[in-house]
Amino acid sequence: MFPPLTITFLGTGTSTGIPMIGCHCEVCTSKDEKDKRLRSSILIQSPTTTIVVDTTPDFRQQMLRIGNNKLDAVLFTHPHKDHIAGLDDVRPYNFFSGLAIDVYANALTAEALKKEFAYVFAEYKYPGIPDIHLHIINEQPFTIGDIPVTPITVWHHKMIVYGFRFGNFTYITDANKIESDQKELIKGSEILVVNALRNEEHISHFTLSEAIALVEELNIPRAYFTHISHQLGKHEEVSDILPKNISLAYDNLVIQA
Repeated sequence: MFPPLTITFLGTGTSTGIPMIGCHCEVCTSKDEKDKRLRSSILIQSPTTTIVVDTTPDFRQQMLRIGNNKLDAVLFTHPHKDHIAGLDDVRPYNFFSGLAIDVYANALTAEALKKEFAYVFAEYKYPGIPDIHLHIINEQPFTIGDIPVTPITVWHHKMIVYGFRFGNFTYITDANKIESDQKELIKGSEILVVNALRNEEHISHFTLSEAIALVEELNIPRAYFTHISHQLGKHEEVSDILPKNISLAYDNLVIQA
């Protein structure tokens, strides 16, 4: 049996966020709060465990706006800046809990963390820096608290990115290709979150039509699209053309799995 999960979308935008600096398109100037997207990340909560997938440059703001006071672990999908830049802001969780944060990443991402946050891993640690326990993961399933985690490898152009399946819920971001054996790991999920950047073809992200096709191929009952660009269009207008079992995610959306 899987524990009941509450998933909060902390951010649903692509690497620039929406609105994008200097842009005056109809999406970036929209008054609809669902068109305002921080960088992509989710919070997963079970009865005993709280996990964040990726610490974006907006991590501090994301935690403050939902009032989150507990964090047990961080899972990283890959080493790009829009997914790792906010790691330093786990420090308050250290201060108030007195505990280190467990951080899970594959070898490539771990090396990027060590370069980006060298002071965290230095022999002499300056007072007040993040206190983390780094765990190198591969494709083997593991458990964080009471939450089972199955890594799923996907392609982000030529980079391997990790998606994660948590019981009946699967989260995939920054992908444009998934091998057949990894699709088998997704099948049976009741909810799938996957990136849908824009309508036009992209070198390293699924387009809207490609994301829809993936959901249909895998016969997923309920899906949400994330990592959205301002080029996709306004939330309300895109939502109107989606199949009934598919929705655009938006910041602060909370779902149960």
